[in-house]
Amino acid sequence: MSDIAINQGADGGIIEPASKPNLDKGFNPLTMLIFFGVLAAGLLFVAYSIYEDVEATGVKTTTFLPYILLFVALLIALGFEFVNGFHDTANAVATVIYTHSLPAEVAVMWSGFFNFLGVLVSSGAVAFGIVSLLPVELILQVGSSAGFAMVFALLIAAIVWNLGTWYFGLPASSSHTLIGSIIGVGVANAIMRGRDGTSGVDWSKATEIGYALLLSPLVGFVCAAVLLVVLKFVIRNPALYAAPDGQKAPPLWIRGLLILTCTGVSFAHGSNDGQKGMGLIMLILIGTVPTAYALNRTLPAQMVQQFQQTSEAASKVIAAKGAGHSIIGDPRPAVTQYVSLHTLNEGTYPSLAVLVKDVGDQVQKYGSLNKVPAEAVGNTRNDMYLTSEALRFLMKDKESELNKEEVATLNAYKGSLDAATKFIPTWVKIAVALALGLGTMIGWKRIVVTVGEKIGKTHLTYAQGASAELVAAATIGAADMFGLPVSTTHVLSSGVAGTMAASGSGLQMSTIRNMVMAWVLTLPAAIALSAGLYVLFSHLF
Repeated sequence: MSDIAINQGADGGIIEPASKPNLDKGFNPLTMLIFFGVLAAGLLFVAYSIYEDVEATGVKTTTFLPYILLFVALLIALGFEFVNGFHDTANAVATVIYTHSLPAEVAVMWSGFFNFLGVLVSSGAVAFGIVSLLPVELILQVGSSAGFAMVFALLIAAIVWNLGTWYFGLPASSSHTLIGSIIGVGVANAIMRGRDGTSGVDWSKATEIGYALLLSPLVGFVCAAVLLVVLKFVIRNPALYAAPDGQKAPPLWIRGLLILTCTGVSFAHGSNDGQKGMGLIMLILIGTVPTAYALNRTLPAQMVQQFQQTSEAASKVIAAKGAGHSIIGDPRPAVTQYVSLHTLNEGTYPSLAVLVKDVGDQVQKYGSLNKVPAEAVGNTRNDMYLTSEALRFLMKDKESELNKEEVATLNAYKGSLDAATKFIPTWVKIAVALALGLGTMIGWKRIVVTVGEKIGKTHLTYAQGASAELVAAATIGAADMFGLPVSTTHVLSSGVAGTMAASGSGLQMSTIRNMVMAWVLTLPAAIALSAGLYVLFSHLF
């Protein structure tokens, strides 16, 4: 990067050359002591929360093996969020550090705190959007050896690729990596079961998410460039478009704007990226401790009554579609086949009608999800999940020939099913928030340097930093509302590139080439890694 030699100030005076921020100061011992104290307290909190939830079910523990597996799996899942934190820190803090708005050590702590808050207030929609990409047969047997092989393979593959790109200072996408890992597991699972590899993934959902991931860098580049041009027309203050004056902090109003945008990106990153870990942790909990986590036992009585009403209405719609056909025996294989292959046949509706009736009978029999016996919890949850997924595909399937009223009825029933099965306990949010927030404070320097120094040929200006951050925060916030995982890394780094291009300062093409290569290779590399690990773990377990 070439620093600006001489800048003309607004008053005609000479501004000192912009200098690099101090990235090597580090944390004092007290800060590190607090860091490890919070980390230890978080792990104890997780252990105590699980103990409390299991105790509340009244089921006595007979073996500690599931809890050992649970502990290892949770460490890996929280480890993924921790790595995600320090891998993606640069997205929020690079601009405030390189404009001298905040010292590096203050910026990362500030970002970590708002990552933490973002996770806590997140909706959970993204969490289960990610989970729905996984093969339905593995989700239904998540507590089996194949289920554990799935979880370990996709998490370890994602961590390995994230660490590799971090080591080389490349701002690659954690979202991209995780989705590639999920696809790899799905493809490997289908091939191992003697099916076509393409049948192991919900490609409609993968395509929807893929568009969000592929379009987000373009959105970041174009919108940040346009915003910078608009700012130049609206705000004529030259100070906004100049590189920092030596080590001086920017004017107060500019500094406030940059800190505000840093805060927004940190918060949005936490609310979106934190959910990916939540969904996987819930899979782990459902597989190892189904008695406590397979069903939402805190669902109020009125919600259970509403479930009965929506169930009856949906049952009539599905039964009418399947009129003239009857099913003898277990309806689940036919419904599972439809969810896996998305092929509607004459047995789909009658099988689903029987399954909907079975689910309704189970809930009515016990009167409350809290009263479902331990030995029946797993089966009830699987029936609910399978029914919900079948309805999701039916409402998208043109061959299903559902009218608007029927879709509305089935949507209401699906909402009731999801309320019972797709929930996130508060302690899971807190654990993920701590992992992501603490991870934000570690190992951030490599990628901060890339974003701050190696994308453009000149020092980052205040307007460039603010434009890139505003676009990133808005894009991630919008994606969060629609339940789509987007890459904070892609949006922010391409936003910085867009502002450099718009200002005419030029781009360092070697860095851009390396970033694009990392983005292009992330999916195939993650797919290959997770597929190989899944095959390995399937044989080991």
